[in-house]
Amino acid sequence: MIAPRDLKRWMSAFLSLAASGEVGEAFARHVDPDSFIHHNQHVRHGRESLIAAMKDSAARRPKRSFTVIMAIEEGDRVMTCSHVQMPDAGVAIAVVHIARFQGDRIVELCDVGHVIAKDSQNEQGMF
Repeated sequence: MIAPRDLKRWMSAFLSLAASGEVGEAFARHVDPDSFIHHNQHVRHGRESLIAAMKDSAARRPKRSFTVIMAIEEGDRVMTCSHVQMPDAGVAIAVVHIARFQGDRIVELCDVGHVIAKDSQNEQGMF
């Protein structure tokens, strides 16, 4: 079992591994194989559907970079704020993931993404 305060690192490792294209490995190491649910509105429910969509995304954008900017842990939940850059598409996205853990396995995953405006009026930017 993962010790308290290690769930943030566990979540960051899952996201980084998946973003690097190692989606199958990320799920095998970090996600519960039986009870996992997700809330991505663009992907049919189920573990296999999300794996397929994440593999497809990695294949279409192999030059993307992914950086976890911050992670917050509260009980069995972890929230990350991340920066995804896709230079080949000319796009950067801010992504928030919220995961619920049982032991050391992710059993529920929510994500929200927002394209970062190139002409933001806030000189501080999103990150």
